[in-house]
Amino acid sequence: MTGDGTATGIKDPDNHMKYMMKGSRPMLLAAGMMAFLAVSASAGAQQAPSASGTITLEEAIQRALVKSPAMAQSESAVENAETGKLTAFGAFLPSLSASSGASLRSADRFDPATDRIVTGSADSYNAGLSAGLDLFNGGRQFSDLSRSKADLSAAEARRDDQRFQVTLTTKRLYFTALRQGELLEVANARLAQAQESMDMTRRQAQVGMATKSDTLRSRLEWVNARQAVLTAETTAQSSRFALARQVGLAEPVTPVVPAGLDPSPLPMTDGEILATAEASAPSVRAAVASTGAANAAYSAAKTLYLPTLRLTSGYSWANQDASFSGGSKSWSFGLSGSYPIFNGFQREATVARADQTRRVTSLQEDDARLAARQNADGALRALHTATMAIEIAQEAVGLAEEDLRAVRERYRVGVATVLDVVTSQIALDQARVNLVGARYDYVTARAQLEAVIGKEL
Repeated sequence: MTGDGTATGIKDPDNHMKYMMKGSRPMLLAAGMMAFLAVSASAGAQQAPSASGTITLEEAIQRALVKSPAMAQSESAVENAETGKLTAFGAFLPSLSASSGASLRSADRFDPATDRIVTGSADSYNAGLSAGLDLFNGGRQFSDLSRSKADLSAAEARRDDQRFQVTLTTKRLYFTALRQGELLEVANARLAQAQESMDMTRRQAQVGMATKSDTLRSRLEWVNARQAVLTAETTAQSSRFALARQVGLAEPVTPVVPAGLDPSPLPMTDGEILATAEASAPSVRAAVASTGAANAAYSAAKTLYLPTLRLTSGYSWANQDASFSGGSKSWSFGLSGSYPIFNGFQREATVARADQTRRVTSLQEDDARLAARQNADGALRALHTATMAIEIAQEAVGLAEEDLRAVRERYRVGVATVLDVVTSQIALDQARVNLVGARYDYVTARAQLEAVIGKEL
């Protein structure tokens, strides 16, 4: 094949084609059918991975919540807190234990009647049951139960917060993959525009209305556009791999564009959102529960200055024969009290540490409220900014498209230069990039706001 498209060794390609069509119609039909099958198979091979490698936003969030190590740790913390609550409740119940034992041994003794040593046994069997109950320990059980309930509430709030954080991270990766996919489309559109301008410049050069510099400049823009496509392909593939890792897959996945990405009014006013974030954000609820747990721990520490009263009882049985009949039986019942007069300042140190922890958690609660309000306000500002940016970017794309059309028409009639065409192309490409960025900045800011207040909007 030569540079002008003529097959090597064929002087008249038109006559050669007529001969092939006249004398080899069956061959052409067969070749055409094979080509059709090959194209169909190729298309199917390309679509199959895409169909099997796509994922919706709901599926991505569900898989991420299951595969997230941080989410598993949060669930484990909740289970541990539930166990702690059960243990604290068990302190109100009496302790009960059972014991049993058996001893088998031989014993030689002298029989004076026969003047001989007789071999015998000295076996023993015993069993017992004991119980104990703290009648009074300064209210420590109640403080421990309150602390365990607060710990459970804090663990549940942290789990909710972690769920929203995992959801936010998944949405960010999902929207990033969508953004890079659309930016790849923008890069391909730029390449197509550069190709069209390069063809236009060549036609103008053939009729003497363009210089060699025009051809080189349009060719340079085509090369830059091709480089942009390669970069966009690499970035898109990387973002799809990042999304796959988030959902626990080894191969890249292509996100499906969900519905509802366009800006829509929020169900609450800005003031209501800020108030909700400050009052009931997951981070705030966790901080409030931690403060309650610290207060309960402080109350429990102060009970060390009070005496304790304990009630105990037991029943025991012993016998030398392996039988429940006979033997000796006994029972016991007791009431004991204790009060540590001095234990090396351990009580004072425990109370001091509990008081410091209570003060710190109170400050952390105040800071959590302020942080939630600040983060909610930042997400709101980003949301409103992105909404306005979408409108501006949409108008900019329309203006840039019209400008490029007008500049190309002026270039065809020799009024504009190729530099004007390239400048208009770059402006249109940037306007499209800005529109894509504004659209996904909006949905990301909305997801951020939902994660801050702990509520779907």
